[in-house]
Amino acid sequence: MRTFPTPPRYDLAGTLGGLALIHGDPTLSIGAREGWFATRTPDGPGTLQLRYSGSELVATAFGPGTDWLLDRADAVAGLRDDVTGFAELARQHPLVHRLAREHSGLRLGATGRVFHHLVPAVLGQKVTGKEARDGYVRLLRHFSTDPAPGPNPRLRLPPEPSSIAAAPYWVFHPFGIEQKRADTLRRVAAEASRLERCTTAADTTARLLSVRGIGPWTAAEVTRAAFGDADAVSVGDYHIKNVVAYALTGAPRGTDEHMLELLAPYAGHRGRVCGLLAAAGIMAPKFGPRMPLRAFARF
Repeated sequence: MRTFPTPPRYDLAGTLGGLALIHGDPTLSIGAREGWFATRTPDGPGTLQLRYSGSELVATAFGPGTDWLLDRADAVAGLRDDVTGFAELARQHPLVHRLAREHSGLRLGATGRVFHHLVPAVLGQKVTGKEARDGYVRLLRHFSTDPAPGPNPRLRLPPEPSSIAAAPYWVFHPFGIEQKRADTLRRVAAEASRLERCTTAADTTARLLSVRGIGPWTAAEVTRAAFGDADAVSVGDYHIKNVVAYALTGAPRGTDEHMLELLAPYAGHRGRVCGLLAAAGIMAPKFGPRMPLRAFARF
């Protein structure tokens, strides 16, 4: 067990929620004052419990990965997130300034596990959120049959990379995962050991982008959760470019190029700004017929 002091207005639920690349991720269980995270560490499966006790955060871990998880529990909880200088940058726009104050307790967690987040990120490519979640749940039921260590029965472990790499593409079809995403999953699973040896977000991004089927959107989603990369921007996302344009200029639609121009003054914290807009629930106006929006540009 380890205990950690927390910053003022620390938002445990919001911080851990940022680690879920798919809504309802079964490797996470999050409440207002308690959160759980199950993963495969270098030492084996483990589950981390984070809970408030007074003004401190108490970390408890279970399973063979206990020591590894406790050694980086504060990173998972976002307590290593460096927000130095962001308050000054935020003053450049009144909305960003206000959201930075209102969500001052929100932090970026860093799990240190790359393949863990690659699976939901790949499954989120070019499909709706519901399709991504359904495929992820079915995949975990098939490949992650061992229970997550500890007393929380709702948790599931992520799959072993070797199991994904060895599976033929047609195994994924009953999960609603077509051959393109299945093949990408199998390729990144084969690269998992090399990816896990990367020590920085930049190195991880470079290696990820060398894998066919992985683009800037997927790389940014992964490095934000695995490394707490505050500058990671999900270029290619169907919605984010419009949200940023609408929030910062009032324009109902934007482009990736315009989004990056608008975020340039926040260099080092561009992803943090996007996270604040998401936390505030800001959405661009919807145009056109009433139909599900699909993330066509995600890859």
